Amino acid sequence: QYTRVWIPDPDEVWRSAEIIKDYKEGDKSLHLKLEDETLYEYPVDLQGNELPFLRNPDILVGENDLTALSYLHEPAVLHNLKVRFLESNHIYTYCGIVLVAINPYEQLPIYEQDVIYAYSGQNMGDMDPHIFAVAEEAYKQMARDEKNQSIIVSGESGAGKTVSAKYAMRFFATVGGSASETNIEAKVLASSPIMEAIGNAKTTRNDNSSRFGKYIQIGFDKRYHIIGANMRTYLLEKSRVVFQAEDERNYHIFYQLCASASLPEFKDLGLTCAEDFFYTSQGGDTSIDGVDDADDFEKTRHAFTLLGVKESHQMTIFRIIAAILHLGNLEIQAERDGDACSISSEDEHLNNFCGLLGVEHSQMQHWLCHCKLVTTAETYVKNMSVQQVVNARNALAKHIYAQLFNWIVQHINKALHTTVKQHSFIGVLDIYGFETFEVNSFEQFCINYANEKLQQQFNSHVFKLEQEEYMKEGIPWTLIDFYDNQPCIDLIEAKLGILDLLDEECKVPKGTDQNWAQKLYDRHASSQHFQKPRMSNTSFIILHFADKVEYQSEGFLEKNRDTVYEEQINILKASKYQMVADLFQDEKDAAPTTSMGKGTSKISVRSARPVIKAANKEHKKTVGHQFRNSLHLLMETLNATTPHYVRCIKPNDEKLPFKFDPKRAVQQLRACGVLETIRISAAGFPSRWSYHDFFNRYRVLMKKRDLSKNDKKQICQTLLEDLIKDPDKFQFGRTKIFFRAGQVAYLEKLRADKFRAATIMIQKTVRGWLQRVKYKRLRQAAIVIQRYTRGRLARRLAEHLRRTRAAIVFQKQYRMLRIFRAFQRVRSATITIQAFARGMFVRRIYHKV
Repeated sequence: QYTRVWIPDPDEVWRSAEIIKDYKEGDKSLHLKLEDETLYEYPVDLQGNELPFLRNPDILVGENDLTALSYLHEPAVLHNLKVRFLESNHIYTYCGIVLVAINPYEQLPIYEQDVIYAYSGQNMGDMDPHIFAVAEEAYKQMARDEKNQSIIVSGESGAGKTVSAKYAMRFFATVGGSASETNIEAKVLASSPIMEAIGNAKTTRNDNSSRFGKYIQIGFDKRYHIIGANMRTYLLEKSRVVFQAEDERNYHIFYQLCASASLPEFKDLGLTCAEDFFYTSQGGDTSIDGVDDADDFEKTRHAFTLLGVKESHQMTIFRIIAAILHLGNLEIQAERDGDACSISSEDEHLNNFCGLLGVEHSQMQHWLCHCKLVTTAETYVKNMSVQQVVNARNALAKHIYAQLFNWIVQHINKALHTTVKQHSFIGVLDIYGFETFEVNSFEQFCINYANEKLQQQFNSHVFKLEQEEYMKEGIPWTLIDFYDNQPCIDLIEAKLGILDLLDEECKVPKGTDQNWAQKLYDRHASSQHFQKPRMSNTSFIILHFADKVEYQSEGFLEKNRDTVYEEQINILKASKYQMVADLFQDEKDAAPTTSMGKGTSKISVRSARPVIKAANKEHKKTVGHQFRNSLHLLMETLNATTPHYVRCIKPNDEKLPFKFDPKRAVQQLRACGVLETIRISAAGFPSRWSYHDFFNRYRVLMKKRDLSKNDKKQICQTLLEDLIKDPDKFQFGRTKIFFRAGQVAYLEKLRADKFRAATIMIQKTVRGWLQRVKYKRLRQAAIVIQRYTRGRLARRLAEHLRRTRAAIVFQKQYRMLRIFRAFQRVRSATITIQAFARGMFVRRIYHKV
């Protein structure tokens, strides 16, 4: 009774309630009272014996580190983040080694120069959670351990990844002493408009979504001053160049160029408005509210100039982008029942495409509709169907754009490069997180595969840190069951895994998405991470670490083949424009990172697993194969550094400031590994207290004779052995006490009970004293009142007696006077009568005589 719990809720995900009747084993329901005072019967699953999650004591609510919570579970984490975000307006919270950052959707005054200096030199737990605290920890560890560092920023579109990465960069630029020297941050910021133009696009979730991942290495010298930077890009969404879903756009640069088509220098590009081009109009609306594409284009050109890209190179870049738009508008005419097709030599867009790229018109016209087949005996030219030509045309457009993207990134790196020898670096990885949509295709599959790999690296690192902590404290290391998502990764990348079967089906001349899906069902039906949907024969479900995702197989083969015919590439290599020819000359040298991983690493690392053997012909290598290679390169780099994690959370889809949608938040928490960190922590001893803090907190539970001892460690051990009978519930380390989940809440309850008893005693004594004081005051007042009343009564009595006595005297005197007067009258009358009688008798005698 009176225990507070969490119960599932369809709107708020979890809802708080209080038990109002003791639960006995075997009861079918719990009697609860919700926060709005309504009563509720919660059914209990007797078979699973699943009771609701317990709430943490109030002292732990609002903790700045989620792992400090006594009860570690999803509702506790969600509630803690919500309280900090809405009540305290704290957007940052630690979860062990992870910094959870919630996008406030408004500018906060917590990134100024003085804040940077406040965090510089501080330990991670000494101040409130902040992106600067993570950056300072990375900087400090780089200097202390002389090991390269990485900050991995992830989250879904619109969660604030790029902003977090930018503030981390600003911190390094300030504390690294570059603010007044090389000003490298300003150069990196100057590259932002360019990278946003060529790598960002409008999606249904974000008007300015980064459709690629980037890893920026900030180089330091021996004195740990910043000297330069290098950018590597990953997972560019090439398919967006040729296809956009409804209400989405292609990359911004296409619309910026179309919006500026009327400028004199762009007359030769043959551009009109974006609605006129197939590659920019598939999503419907080609504009974004509040965005001026022409104005943004000026910023992009200015940034190119700042980074030293020559005017002639800029014009070539814009010619290539315009050529891609013209390529998408080619009119392909079917011939001979669709087995062959052709493009008119009069096609305006073909003329523009060839003119802008400086390639031979007739050759390009021919090889867009034909392909060369090489057998052991001979080589012959084959006609292609309309669909094959469209697919090849789209693959060429994607390939041209990817190579251009690669060239621009390389030139940005040249501008950020330094000749000073680099001693160490800190890398900032800004990469999109786990994705699941209504329709999930090859792009989502690749992104989620990358997140599986990152999650595995994350889990193993968290596990490793836990292990180090336990070993440092001398705690036995047999207590945590470590979850590894290697089976899911094997399902995707191992021999005869999903990628292998996809590559195999791509080699089959008549291979189809349906046949590939059927092979998946046959091969992986028994896998615990693979499922076949009931209502579909072309979809498959993968049980990822974050969620189960259903992928539609349509388009997987074509997107994976991404066939770029050698003949078309050779035509481009022969361009009369040197820069266009150069884009395709170094193709074989750039093999490991083509389109998926740009740039070259400045560190030497060795892979823990064998590198996948490259295909013989580069243009035949599948996207999945390239993707797997680039991902392995990324993992090698990350494994060679000490990682730090920032998980960005999008609190609502309306982009409203300080509004928290629990459904969206919990979906992202599940996807970004925060709950997995908690699961690993909760599996062992999640709550840890130093002996000093434990002694100060729980000394109220100690006996007087124990407090007289000087050894605090011994006092704490004696107390715990008395209070918690099960020795498995806690462990004594060298400097800390380790508790199983729920034990701190139990100690808090004992402490609260002790305080409650003491409070009752204090209240009882104080109330008695107050009543006695009140009684004495009343008694004294009563005595005073009685004294005055009795005096008044006595005086009244005395007055009455005096008056009575006076009245009696008056009466006596009056009565005496009245009787005396009556007597005098009677006496006088008697004397008179006697006088007359005597006179008569005398006279009678006299007369007789």
